[in-house]
Amino acid sequence: MSAKIFQNKVAIITGSSRGIGKATAIELVNNGASVVLNGRDQERLTQAENEIVALGGNVLSVCGDVSNPSDAKDLIDSTIATFGRIDILINNAGVSMRGDMADLDPEVFKKVFETNVYGVVNLTIPAMPHIKKTKGSIVFISSLAGIRGLPGLSAYCASKMSLRAIAESIRIEEAKSKIHVGLIFVGFTEIEFEKETISADGSMITISDRSKFKVQSTESVAKAILKNIRKRKFRTTLTSIGKLNAIMQPLMPNIVEKILIRSVDRIKKRS
Repeated sequence: MSAKIFQNKVAIITGSSRGIGKATAIELVNNGASVVLNGRDQERLTQAENEIVALGGNVLSVCGDVSNPSDAKDLIDSTIATFGRIDILINNAGVSMRGDMADLDPEVFKKVFETNVYGVVNLTIPAMPHIKKTKGSIVFISSLAGIRGLPGLSAYCASKMSLRAIAESIRIEEAKSKIHVGLIFVGFTEIEFEKETISADGSMITISDRSKFKVQSTESVAKAILKNIRKRKFRTTLTSIGKLNAIMQPLMPNIVEKILIRSVDRIKKRS
């Protein structure tokens, strides 16, 4: 990929103080883009900003929670005030959860949807006029959990499936606008130390260490996201298991379900 492929482009990446979001910001900067970082933790966000500045990147960081409509609007307004345009919006911020449906406090669904769905809606709507001007890209970071429901992840799966519906609707509504809509189904990916998720009772717990499992690197996911944008593809499904699941689920859903039932314990342990 040319180092200048995203030259003069301005990209907003939510949830970019660490993980996939930060890796994507670094990849965009390395390919010529100016980036706007976003996250809820100011200290972590500043660290990410400093890291990207050290790489020679043109970067703005805006601390805020996109599940709050005013914070989402501030992110858009700050981007326009600084750079005057938006070419790429990557809806990456998200939270996960753990717990069987029968054990969940209903508040878990609310917490997950506030970030994973309303956070996307709050930001995408005010960003769209700017994206339409540049004929740019709106990218939704989903998950293999957005292809079919998985055990212990009902609220998370539901939120990620919602992103597909939103993305498909925008593609039809804005077909004449010539904007690009991308939907990335991310697989089992490395996580940073002490990353948290929502437990069945609504409290935060630390996600289990994944170092002993085969996982994708955040850098490889970031490269796939940029490839999706560059080629203006709609769906990008990562990992061989993800691709197989995407094929088998619509064709042989009963077989997929039987495989998942036999694998419940292993799935929960990995997640």
